[in-house]
Amino acid sequence: MNDPHLDVVTGAFGFTGRHIAERLLGAGHRVRTLTNHPRQDHPLAGHVEVASLNFAHLPALIASLEGATTLYNTYWIRFPHGGMSYERAIGQSRQLFQAAREAGVERIVHVSVSNPSPSSPLPYFRGKAQVEKALADLGVSYAILRPTVLFGAGAILLNNLAWLLRRSPVFLMPGDGAYRLQPIAVEDVADLAVRAGEGRENIILEAGGPETFSFEELLRIIASLVGTAVAFVHVPPGLALLASRALGPLVRDVVLTPEEMEGLRAGLLVSSGRPAGERLLTDWLAQHRTELGRTWFSELARHYQARKKLSAGG
Repeated sequence: MNDPHLDVVTGAFGFTGRHIAERLLGAGHRVRTLTNHPRQDHPLAGHVEVASLNFAHLPALIASLEGATTLYNTYWIRFPHGGMSYERAIGQSRQLFQAAREAGVERIVHVSVSNPSPSSPLPYFRGKAQVEKALADLGVSYAILRPTVLFGAGAILLNNLAWLLRRSPVFLMPGDGAYRLQPIAVEDVADLAVRAGEGRENIILEAGGPETFSFEELLRIIASLVGTAVAFVHVPPGLALLASRALGPLVRDVVLTPEEMEGLRAGLLVSSGRPAGERLLTDWLAQHRTELGRTWFSELARHYQARKKLSAGG
């Protein structure tokens, strides 16, 4: 029989997973995280059980899920790198779901993305749709959350935009800058995930925030709040992408991918449903204006470099 107080969260030492795990712990649940990035210095270290997200050994993956009632899955990749591809991430997601079924997990709450589509020309959004289908076909009770773009302490996108605005007198705006995005607080997504974990009905939740901005409008708000004067110069998207690639070696990171630019310009970061979040981005920006963008948040350092160190025994 499953322990009703044990839940498994992939990536509890990461961004979204941390907030989900904190809420489960606050509700008195035992929490086990599956991760490739164990961190002894993390605030949750010592409060959650830790097991490896071991795709190479299916029996070990099944064992890491045994006894759990609910799996909260945040596993995905932002972009291909170092041998990781979307195809591999899709296959590993299927493997994780199958292991959960074999382990007797009763419900899976999966964090997806807004506007996934199996026919999308963008592999990121197409891959997300394939993972959703794999879960829907599994035969285990599920909830799928489709957040737009997340904000909160530690979020990469808004912080790094603020970093750029603090340091450059000119910002190259891809195209007209009128394309929209609808940010949602990571805390709201975590609240939605935990509530979804309590049910047993198969559901898909569109998860956008209560405010919608054009890209240029949002950047002007951030620039004003951090106290910097920036000239916004509209350029062809290809030129803006080229500039982001030139910046990459300086910050030792991938600044922007072509898919991210095209997804933004296509309006894929706006939810098709009613706003599910309650927290206002404008309030959050005002509260965090002094620290926002002070340092660069590196995707490579958080994920791929940490994985490399772990593989090497570091």
